[in-house]
Amino acid sequence: MTRHLIAVVGNSPGVGKSTLCHSLATWIAHTGATVDHFREADILTRPAFRPVAEEFADGNNSVRPETLIESTRAYLTESRAAGIDVLVTDALLPFIPSLVAWGHDEPAITQVLRELTTAVEPTQVTVVYLHDDPSTALARAVVREGPAWESWYIAKLAASPGTRSVHDLPSAATHLRHEAALTQRLLAATPWNVITVDITDLDAPHTAAHVRHQLTHVLDFTPH
Repeated sequence: MTRHLIAVVGNSPGVGKSTLCHSLATWIAHTGATVDHFREADILTRPAFRPVAEEFADGNNSVRPETLIESTRAYLTESRAAGIDVLVTDALLPFIPSLVAWGHDEPAITQVLRELTTAVEPTQVTVVYLHDDPSTALARAVVREGPAWESWYIAKLAASPGTRSVHDLPSAATHLRHEAALTQRLLAATPWNVITVDITDLDAPHTAAHVRHQLTHVLDFTPH
């Protein structure tokens, strides 16, 4: 039985989602629990998300919400059948940045979250939401990934209907601030546990320690 899905998301690239996911998956595995670490790029390679990859491959640069919902349902079904106890996902659920970029408005995204809530039941969901000033986080991402990443990221946002206002890093930061407010509002209306972490003054080890402490109040077993 898949008891928990821990979805790590953030308000911007460069906030440390992938590093935190790796740390949490390792920590939980040390309890003897079986863990599936779903990396961000896995959405294009996992069998359950093949319909998502196929819609991307059609050249539409978007995916229908119902495809995301059914693929998520299939992923949970596969995980339960495989006996996975805990899922740790990197930038997967609840797909808000993608839905915004594809031009869906708040009522439409609210409906998607309602359907996702049903799709993952009875697995308990905890969303770990990493938050930093977008300008700072984007600058960190550019340093980490290089100037070519900056051009790619801006072009990607500018080409999508919901983010066409983006043309440079400052306008990307402005968009991310609006998206963060939307995300927090939408997550507050779900039945999921939400752990919001302001990483402004936290490095990666301290962020991981803080999240582990918070998760001990959520998990029905005690990691060491």
